Amino acid sequence: MTLMSVENARERLLSQAEPAAGFETIALDQALGRILGDDIIAPRAVPPADNSAMDGFAVRSNDVVVGQPLSIEQIIPAGRPGQPLSPGRAARIFTGGEMPVGADAVLIQEDAEFDEVRLLPKALVARGENVRPKGQDIEEGALVLACGHQLGPADLSLLASIGANTAQVYRRLTVAIMATGDELVQPPEALKPGQIYNSNRYALAALLTQMGIAVLDMGIVPDDLEATLAALTRAAEQADVIICSGGVSVGDRDFVKEAVTQLGSLDVWKLAIKPGKPMAFGQVQNKPFFGLPGNPVSTFVTFEVLARPYLAHLQGRLETASVTWPGQATFEFKAGGRQEYLRVRAVPNASSVQLIAFEAQGSGVMSSLSWANALAVVAPNQMVQVGDTLPYLLMNGL
Repeated sequence: MTLMSVENARERLLSQAEPAAGFETIALDQALGRILGDDIIAPRAVPPADNSAMDGFAVRSNDVVVGQPLSIEQIIPAGRPGQPLSPGRAARIFTGGEMPVGADAVLIQEDAEFDEVRLLPKALVARGENVRPKGQDIEEGALVLACGHQLGPADLSLLASIGANTAQVYRRLTVAIMATGDELVQPPEALKPGQIYNSNRYALAALLTQMGIAVLDMGIVPDDLEATLAALTRAAEQADVIICSGGVSVGDRDFVKEAVTQLGSLDVWKLAIKPGKPMAFGQVQNKPFFGLPGNPVSTFVTFEVLARPYLAHLQGRLETASVTWPGQATFEFKAGGRQEYLRVRAVPNASSVQLIAFEAQGSGVMSSLSWANALAVVAPNQMVQVGDTLPYLLMNGL
């Protein structure tokens, strides 16, 4: 059986991903983490006029001669423009103060002796020195931020600097999550023999929340066809995407595959990825459906490697690709026939980033993900030696 490569699976997913329709305009102080729905063009320059970068004296640079006094004709604080500067004169100016017409430099106060009416330069000053020119940060008409950019704290400050107090953003995605299986119990209920806690719910909800996505928790769906059909129908009515942990199996008690097929379509892929191998993707009443493997680490890894870029594309993000960095292995490892994602801790030192592998790499060892801060990517059949360079993927939020 030929396994589909991770790269091909990602390409197939992204080829079917279209940004969700709909925008909303929200207050800037509510826009952190949201995705811009339009290009932002500067309506004005920042700063709007030449201004002083230091406390000192606005002067004509040609008038400054060491030891030759200049009269101080005005004081210019920030926020109150001064009058045009007379030849051979100076203006007391403070940081952020608008440069008066005629002045072309600021002599900092440390380079002058002065009182209220005159200054004695102790150093020369060049044209443009200690002056922040108009438009130094942003020119009028410039592209400030592009459509698809995720807004961070610095972006909100940047938008405020051009006078914006709202932003047009893509509407927030809603993703329904569910887990299937009679063996699952929601903590803190007491476990009966054969039961386990539904831990995947918390990982998926947290991963989606970190992406700025609204989570619709459909809970645990029992191993029953009618219950599965009902849960999927409700999810399709209320969410943009459905993610089911537990994947799709062909066992007698696995009803997800049949239910999804009745309500839409399903394609089960066998992927060349470890942990993770089986994954399903399809449509439930025209809403995208992911069936992720049920083992906790497999759920987490397939979400990070495949579901995350798909959802980022649906969000309208400019950046959807997973970014890897080079690190140095501190371990030996022989990969099998699938691309492997090892739980590692990326630790920088003076010259590189060292990758330390968690000892137990089983797909049910969730403690490995709690300990790790990255996933090291090992190609199929690759032999890793100590000191080899490996790409690693930082896990978001860590």
